[in-house]
Amino acid sequence: MSRNRGAVALKVTEAVPVFAALGDATRLRLLGRLSVDGPLSITRLSEGAGVTRQAITRHLYALGDAGLVRNARRGRERVWELDLKRLEQAKRCLNHISAQWDAAADRLKAYVERETMTSDSNAGSYTTKGSRRVRN
Repeated sequence: MSRNRGAVALKVTEAVPVFAALGDATRLRLLGRLSVDGPLSITRLSEGAGVTRQAITRHLYALGDAGLVRNARRGRERVWELDLKRLEQAKRCLNHISAQWDAAADRLKAYVERETMTSDSNAGSYTTKGSRRVRN
């Protein structure tokens, strides 16, 4: 494995907890609320969520473990806010993977075009006998 591939594998590995945390619909909704409304308490995040405050707390700690949110005490409440740094890392990881797929698709397209041109230039040197192509 080249150094570059090793570095990419490390970046993807580092992003795994982020993607795992984002794989839950409730956590995605919490991140959406925090991105629109800014820092919120668990009480505010629980309003209209359809799950208990304890469930919201567990989800927030899971997001915190992934580095997606952070919290601070404000009086008797704990206020949660987005930590955009980890989201940016995940975005860079996805952009890198997307670029790899684009490059692979370009290589495949070039290969198919070369093969098509080669078979077109050789088309006159073959005849069909039954279901087989044989060289003239």
